[in-house]
Amino acid sequence: MKPRNKFQKQVAELAIQLPTITDKQSQWAYTHLFEHIAKRNMKGEHTCLECGHQWTDTRHKGKTTICPHCGTKLTIHTERQRVFKDIAYYCVLTTFKGYQVIRYFYMEVYRKQGQPIRRFCSEVVERWMAPNGKSAVLARLRPMSCWYDTWQFGSKLEIRPDKLLYDILPHGIYPRYGVMKDIRRNGFKGAFHDLTPFELFHSILTDNKAETLLKSGQISLLRHFIRDRYAKIDKYWASIRICLRNGYQVEDGNLWCDMIDTLATLDKDTRSPKYVCPNDLRAAHDHYQAKRRAMKERENIIKKRKEAMEAEQAYKQLKAKFFGIEFTDGIIRIHILESVQEHLEEGTAMHHCVYDAHYYSKPQSLIFSATKDGERIETIEVSLETMKVVQSRGVCNKNTEYHEQILALMQKNMRMIAQRATA
Repeated sequence: MKPRNKFQKQVAELAIQLPTITDKQSQWAYTHLFEHIAKRNMKGEHTCLECGHQWTDTRHKGKTTICPHCGTKLTIHTERQRVFKDIAYYCVLTTFKGYQVIRYFYMEVYRKQGQPIRRFCSEVVERWMAPNGKSAVLARLRPMSCWYDTWQFGSKLEIRPDKLLYDILPHGIYPRYGVMKDIRRNGFKGAFHDLTPFELFHSILTDNKAETLLKSGQISLLRHFIRDRYAKIDKYWASIRICLRNGYQVEDGNLWCDMIDTLATLDKDTRSPKYVCPNDLRAAHDHYQAKRRAMKERENIIKKRKEAMEAEQAYKQLKAKFFGIEFTDGIIRIHILESVQEHLEEGTAMHHCVYDAHYYSKPQSLIFSATKDGERIETIEVSLETMKVVQSRGVCNKNTEYHEQILALMQKNMRMIAQRATA
């Protein structure tokens, strides 16, 4: 794609002047990012896949060895696999004419016993960054594929739209790198903290709050706000300042922010060290989560009670002629639920959906409760169309030891229900 603005045009012109990677940089990537292999067979014959040297050592039983010819430390493989193909991305950081340049290289290594090793290296992405954080991407073309490592290596490094796929987390970063003084001024001291170079550099160049988090060592919070695109640092900044003022180190940024959200829901003071600087973050988080759940449950009960009161009149008009039905066999007592409130209490006690599914509003259903010694056992639904039991459920919709006895008692008294229906 052609450069569209002055900044992109300047970057495209400078990219042509950028020197190619050195042999030393390429060799570093191969040495440090790839496994170096020795094949060993059942006879104790070893083959170094680096130089092809073969030797026999039947006594050595370790997982690693040293090639006596090239001196490379090797990992011993005893499986039948003969071909080893590995891929890695490595990054070279450099400064060029006032810009920070993040260069990503794709390296592929092919090794097969009896054949010389083959290596391929190609620069696939360049990210250019100005001191103010403005950036541009140069990259090779990629086919429309779900595969991450598909590049059209014959294409040119050209200006591309800034997409997440170009922000690569490399397997390694060349240790001798150049970094703009603006980046060092803003807190960078050599560690990337499991962030990509672009994520870290761009954040501290464009957001002074991210710079503050880095300088104060609040790495977990910094990583959280960079990685979670929906987490806005401004929302939590007042609470973060309390942590900084009290020297409190947040160990888990995601968990801490979740706790702050919970505290806000509970109307707690999110600017008080008592709440935002707990000694045990996990325990505090779980404690306030439990409080929020209890609050939500209370609100839900109040809401359901209000709904029940509003539905009472309609329920009475629909089912009033069945009110008062009650029968027993001397052990189990079965009675009809005579109000919507009783449906709510039944559903809450039995942990099923007799209230939430609005069984009280179904014109062809009657709901009964079976009890023993005053304790609820099962909830029964009877169809007024068929005059049969549709279902009878205990706690959490499970049958109880009295299930068959309840069904028999219902069947014995079904005529009483039918008489009320035709009355």
